Amino acid sequence: MAEIGKGVTAGKLAINVQKRLTRAQEKVLQKLGKADETRDAAFEEMVSNFNKQMTEGTKLQKDLKAYLAAVKTMHDASRRLQDCLADMYEPDWFGKEEMDALTEDTDTLWLDYHQNITDKSLTSLDAYLANFPDIKARIAKRDRKMVDFDSARHHFSSLQKGKKKDEAKIAKQAALLEMAAPSWAQGLISAHQVAQTNLSYNQAEEELGRAQKIFEELNVELQDELPALWDNRVGVYVNTFQRLAGHQEKFHGEMGKLSQNLNDIMTKLEEQRELKKGGAAAAKTGEGAKSEETNHSESASSPPKRPGPPPSRPPPRLTPSPDQRQQQDEASAPDTNTDCSAAATQQQCEPGSGVNLLDWDVEVLQPVTCPAPKSAVTNGSDGELPPGFLYKVKAIHDYAATDGDELELKIGDDVLVLAFDNPDEQDDGWLMGVQESHWVQNKDISVKGVFPENFTQKV
Repeated sequence: MAEIGKGVTAGKLAINVQKRLTRAQEKVLQKLGKADETRDAAFEEMVSNFNKQMTEGTKLQKDLKAYLAAVKTMHDASRRLQDCLADMYEPDWFGKEEMDALTEDTDTLWLDYHQNITDKSLTSLDAYLANFPDIKARIAKRDRKMVDFDSARHHFSSLQKGKKKDEAKIAKQAALLEMAAPSWAQGLISAHQVAQTNLSYNQAEEELGRAQKIFEELNVELQDELPALWDNRVGVYVNTFQRLAGHQEKFHGEMGKLSQNLNDIMTKLEEQRELKKGGAAAAKTGEGAKSEETNHSESASSPPKRPGPPPSRPPPRLTPSPDQRQQQDEASAPDTNTDCSAAATQQQCEPGSGVNLLDWDVEVLQPVTCPAPKSAVTNGSDGELPPGFLYKVKAIHDYAATDGDELELKIGDDVLVLAFDNPDEQDDGWLMGVQESHWVQNKDISVKGVFPENFTQKV
């Protein structure tokens, strides 16, 4: 309650107290059914929609703030994780500078995401909800003025009913006064009583007019504003979630690129580690070549072992692989046909052999037959093999090519293994070859490609 002396006079305070008492009395009479109440079903539905709208908007505001708090928490967790990785990343590792830049970009992306949601979604929602307290206060005021209007209306109605009784009572009193009072006093007494009655009646009528005017003004304003506010909720919800979705899409798209960059850095770091391990293993004796030959000589009838992923393809090595060393050894070995023919000729034509050519039997002069070279007896190639042919393998697992220079494999495919044009280009665990079916039909090796050795079996 306001204190006297601070802008509130004693008379004003008394009027406010009287209004509260009158309203309380009127509500009691209405609940008891002794006084009718002004009702407006359409307006009551508007008020119900307003309360529902305010409740939903407040809940949305609360949940959006909770979402922003979660984004901030995720940002803090991401920052600590990135800082931890940056601290552990040694200076001589691959991509140290890229890693530091990625950490900074990730932190900036989180900050922008949080700020955009705050500025574009939460701020507009706060402005929307700022209208509700004022309208709620005016609805409450309209309810109070409606009670005042009902009270003034009932008071005026009661005066109207009492006026007739008062007029009859005055007429009776005037008749008595005619007998007791002088004639000049009778008119004065009658006029005074009529004036008192008219004064109360006029005051009640004026009070009813004021109460009705205030109530109707508030009622008309709210009847215009509440439906417009109710319809406005759709646009507010659309803008809030549309902007939120747009910021989410942009954030996750940019974050996906940064995550891919991080994955690439980690992959290259692992490849470098494998290269170092491979260089150390190459210093050992030919245990690797022996095990590789054993893998190729496994029986095709035995159940194939499930291979691991195809080996990564590092930069060209300077040292030849075991297959290349084997190829070079075979190239340096004497050719069977050449040796056989040379030996026969030498034996037949050697001057110092002490044998007269005229004394030789005719059968001795027939050409010496030597076994065909190993590459000439390979099945399925019609005796003609592509240049650089080494041996044939069979695919024991499917392999989907991931690069333009790779060969696609299906289980059961026969592949003719070829020598690399440049031995330095061969990677560990990879072979060069052409599909046997393609070679038989086209006699063309332009479609040759590399493939993982552990997906095949030597035949």
